[in-house]
Amino acid sequence: MQPLQADYFTAYHYVKLTRDANGVLIVQLHSNVADPGVWSQIHDEGVQVLENIANIRVPVIAAIEGRAHIHSDYALLANVIVAAEGATFQDVGHYAAGVAPGDGIFTIWSYRAGAGRAEAFLLNPQPLPARTAQEWGVVAEVVPNGKALGRAQELAELYLKAPEVTRRNTRVHFIQPLKERIVREVGYGLSLEGASSADLLKSTRGSAAERTKTAS
Repeated sequence: MQPLQADYFTAYHYVKLTRDANGVLIVQLHSNVADPGVWSQIHDEGVQVLENIANIRVPVIAAIEGRAHIHSDYALLANVIVAAEGATFQDVGHYAAGVAPGDGIFTIWSYRAGAGRAEAFLLNPQPLPARTAQEWGVVAEVVPNGKALGRAQELAELYLKAPEVTRRNTRVHFIQPLKERIVREVGYGLSLEGASSADLLKSTRGSAAERTKTAS
């Protein structure tokens, strides 16, 4: 029997939502995710999206196939990460682009991997292989390419054997320390990111104007 899908399952252009017969919700994110154009909106939504993921009150499993190079912190809000052998983690949207990584990516990576590793990861943004992420304690399992989602579904079926209240309370208990850091740090971090982004835009416009002046 096919599970009933609510209207919101088809409401988003950049997210694919499905639910299997056991009631497990699968959320698949892909490239070309839209970005808000105004920093006040980015600030509000940036905090809210992390808090909303953290507020999911059942165990969360992330399945990583390929590149998690933008907002890998979303995946790290899961209780368990299953990564394919060829999966890589990177942060190409912040320091490498001239912007401070203040939107929660440092908060969450430092919570999962330790502050020193998170700082090195963000300051010198090179692809981090799944095996290294496993050594850091970020990834729970590394599986053959193409098998991450299947293994995540197996784990979901295993977790469903526990009583509902147990599942919910375990997630709440595990995520609480990270939620406290998100509330404490991310709003301020986004302000720093916004200031660095504005400065980058100002310097870029200044360089463009100087080039135009020289050319004329």
